[in-house]
Amino acid sequence: MAKSAEQIHLLGMQLDNMSEVATTFVSSWSTRLRKIDNSRIFQSVVIAVILLSALLIGAKTHNLSPKAIAVLSALDFAVTVFFVFEISIRFLATENKKAFFKNGWNIFDTIIVIGSLIPTGGQGVLLARLLRVFRVLRLVSMIPELRLLINALLKAIPRMGYIALLMFVIFYIYAAIGSMLFEHINSVLWGDVSIAMLTLFRVATFEDWTDVMYETMAVYPISWIFYLSFIFLTAFIFLNMMVGTILDVMNEEHNASRAAAHGESEEGGEPASRAQIEKLEQELAEIKALLKQSR
Repeated sequence: MAKSAEQIHLLGMQLDNMSEVATTFVSSWSTRLRKIDNSRIFQSVVIAVILLSALLIGAKTHNLSPKAIAVLSALDFAVTVFFVFEISIRFLATENKKAFFKNGWNIFDTIIVIGSLIPTGGQGVLLARLLRVFRVLRLVSMIPELRLLINALLKAIPRMGYIALLMFVIFYIYAAIGSMLFEHINSVLWGDVSIAMLTLFRVATFEDWTDVMYETMAVYPISWIFYLSFIFLTAFIFLNMMVGTILDVMNEEHNASRAAAHGESEEGGEPASRAQIEKLEQELAEIKALLKQSR
């Protein structure tokens, strides 16, 4: 019985040692892959391949010889393989694999890469080509400045919604007034509220709006007040409100991104650089290895 207990104890220690070795091995490889994924050289190569993919898409729209088509197909296959390799490195470099899919950009890139694996022949040829076109959008996920801009635009949508609602109210009021005043002048432009709103959209975008104004001024000389007040509200006030909202959200996103890059916590802790974190992880792996050897 004593020998059996001792054997069980030794077996447990061996399993613990094997578990520690496996953990150290996985942690070491994860750290190496993270360094590769975060390196500027690797990211520059990814951006270059994305641009190459965009050029391949454009080249395929021309009439090419069979030899050129074969070369483009080979390059397209190589690009697809590289994208699978890149997304695999990014996934394996993530410590918490579940957290990988909590990032919207990672989900977007994964969908694009998986979609690129669809063969370009057969019934799914159109879908495969469309998904390959969207590979160009991976530039957004790779370039931090573009990613910051898109995040800001998405977060600004709720605020911009209220501005758009107020703009719609102004459009509707002016369309109702214009329909009542100018319908007998030109029923094509002012026949009802919906048509009048389209006419006002033309005025707001400055598409030959003076022709519309001069036509009504021939009957109502002071109708210029109607147009100038509408343009002042839509083209100047509401447009500036939209731009101001986007800039405000972009400033918030920039501050949040800068705080995350410097490792600033909500409690105002000291910033920790990525290099310092990697150095600590390396030292921790070395300590685990020394503990394993001492046993």
